Amino acid sequence: MHLLIALPSDITFAKAVQILKANSSRWLHEQRPEFAWQEGYGAFSVSSSNRDAVREYIAHQAEHHQQRSYEKEFEAILRKSKLAFDPKDALDR
Repeated sequence: MHLLIALPSDITFAKAVQILKANSSRWLHEQRPEFAWQEGYGAFSVSSSNRDAVREYIAHQAEHHQQRSYEKEFEAILRKSKLAFDPKDALDR
């Protein structure tokens, strides 16, 4: 799932994820009992000048993931952002 959200300065991203998961879990389990949130998540800041491009990308994420898996895409974003990671830890869950 990809989300584009604007956070107030007094809420950490971790707190926002906690609120999102807590408030959506009951409804998701009613709709799809097999649903489960993954343990981790990734967060990337987006400049205002890129906001529309990110919205467009999110609107077509299903198409993107037919071309490249979520895992491969996430790895590419990490590499592009020059963030160190171990693919065994991040992607083999």
